[in-house]
Amino acid sequence: MAQQTLVGREIVGGAAEGRVLYADTGLSFWGGCDPQTGVIVDHTHPLHNECVCGRVLAIPNGRGSCTGSQVVLELLLNGVAPAALLLRTPDVILSLGVIVAEELFGHSIPIVSLGDSFDRLEAHTHAAVAGSTVICGAGPLPPAPRSFSTADERLAASALQLEPEERAMLAGERGRAARVAMRVVARAAEVCDAERLLRISQAHIDGCTYIGPGGLRFARELVALGGRVAVPTTLNSNSVDRRRWRAMGVPASLGEPSEALGQAYLDLGASLSFTCSPYLLPSAPRLGEHVAWGESNAVVFANSVLGARTLKYADYLDICAALVGRAPAAGAHLDEHRHATLVLDTSALVAAGLPAASADAFWPTLGYACGNLAQTRVPALTGIAHLRPTRDELKAFAAAFGTSGAAALFHIVGVTPEAADLQTALGAAGSGEGVETLRLSPEQFASAWRTLDSGAPSSGGHDDGGNCGDGGGGGGDGGSGGGDCSGVDLVALGNPEVESLAAMVGGGGGAKHRDVRVIATLSRFVLEQAEAAGHALTLSEFGVEFINDTCWCMLGDVVPFPPIQSARTLITNSGKYAHYAPGLVNRSGFKVRYSGLAGCVAAARTGRAPPRPPFLAALRGCASVAGLGRALLRRGGSTGRI
Repeated sequence: MAQQTLVGREIVGGAAEGRVLYADTGLSFWGGCDPQTGVIVDHTHPLHNECVCGRVLAIPNGRGSCTGSQVVLELLLNGVAPAALLLRTPDVILSLGVIVAEELFGHSIPIVSLGDSFDRLEAHTHAAVAGSTVICGAGPLPPAPRSFSTADERLAASALQLEPEERAMLAGERGRAARVAMRVVARAAEVCDAERLLRISQAHIDGCTYIGPGGLRFARELVALGGRVAVPTTLNSNSVDRRRWRAMGVPASLGEPSEALGQAYLDLGASLSFTCSPYLLPSAPRLGEHVAWGESNAVVFANSVLGARTLKYADYLDICAALVGRAPAAGAHLDEHRHATLVLDTSALVAAGLPAASADAFWPTLGYACGNLAQTRVPALTGIAHLRPTRDELKAFAAAFGTSGAAALFHIVGVTPEAADLQTALGAAGSGEGVETLRLSPEQFASAWRTLDSGAPSSGGHDDGGNCGDGGGGGGDGGSGGGDCSGVDLVALGNPEVESLAAMVGGGGGAKHRDVRVIATLSRFVLEQAEAAGHALTLSEFGVEFINDTCWCMLGDVVPFPPIQSARTLITNSGKYAHYAPGLVNRSGFKVRYSGLAGCVAAARTGRAPPRPPFLAALRGCASVAGLGRALLRRGGSTGRI
């Protein structure tokens, strides 16, 4: 094929050339790309096991975790980053990693947004990038002309207008830390096409998770520059239980820098919260309140269920916004970007009886399916208001939706505060004209379940949770022993519904199996509430062990207690963790099973995963829900903005 020249939008200036690594699926760099090697570890992604190092990486957008910016920084500092990043739509999370690397550490790669021209990259094997121009072809290309703009030139040419106080911060008149922070916020605003900044009332910092030395260097630099948060600021999960990591056997190589990173953010004035569920704290924002929150599940819940207003703030951008008390007036902060751009009709799921058939796993599975279908679009779900989802069910939906999709909010018509009816959710497009309606099928729901239940038996067509091997050392009464995929060694619960869990384990039904560990990660605040209500005692008597300050997604492949030498299978009720866990714990030899909370309790008692729901066997052979979502976007559906 002849060479093609594509012209897009220059997000970060630079020049590079190399072999194209293309996919039409968005990628969460955190949990999806190893920051030490550049290898893609997301088992659901088409590029699984490919390495981004030195390649011209072409993906439509990021998705999932706000920590993607941290991974990008570590890739750059470790010398295993892509040569360039080509996107369909601007992505502030991926851009922030490069912006921080450029501003503080002198490392950078070009980023270009190509719009509809992005799809043309699929036909080419090589690309040369210079500024906004991408030359692509079927073989190696000569270096592109070193012609690209600087960050200052792009800021000067942008529509962003700063107030006098903001200009003073940018000029360094409010201190060195404020200058660095305002510069990062302003560059993010330029990526978002923001015309102004707005004042925020609080921030939640996702960047306190340790994934490498770059993030620690960044936080310590802000402390050394005299940084201090300008608004009340909470902290997301750290990478360790700060009070007990040594007793838990966490190696000092992780425990010490993790503790130091958390301390750096405390030194900047943040509160000692260390939770990925800040909406459970007394400081949770109210309807219409502008905040700067990181952590994908928290962002989606705050926007959708609380009606607060926040972008999916990238790590590093969150603390910079907190230091200056400002954020870009863009995306979900603005009315016009909060309206639904896609309608998802779920009535077929209800008609098929799936809410009852999947029990309390219905909501996270539905969230995962909807995120895959929506991608960057804001969906309005119809047909399920009568189910009256609880806050806990909406929490589970939001976490899974934020994992598989890129949008910062959703609406459930008749349930969430900005969707009293479909017309309200659609806003200016209230008639529905020009807005695509997609009917979510039972087959797509089943596909989402199977993706999350990745460790289930696959040989012989089994869909019932039966054996996939010949048993092994665990015996017939529990423990996976390595060969039996239905055996369970570890029940991994994150921010569980403590009252419901206590009722399940304390209401009869048998004791915990002797060979199964049940570990719940939750914040100190939630544990204190559980202790006051007596639920923690009930859970402890059953054998539940608690970890504070961190969550399963942050623990990676570190076994949090003295190693379970035979551990081979874990089960979780978290759609988010079920997605990320295979890429995080496979190095420890774990398979990952997925079920509702009741199924997890049953596994704790029997040492075996519960049978898979019968509807999975009846709904075999459907197309991937993720593949359908990608096809819809490529067909020309609205992609929204950050």
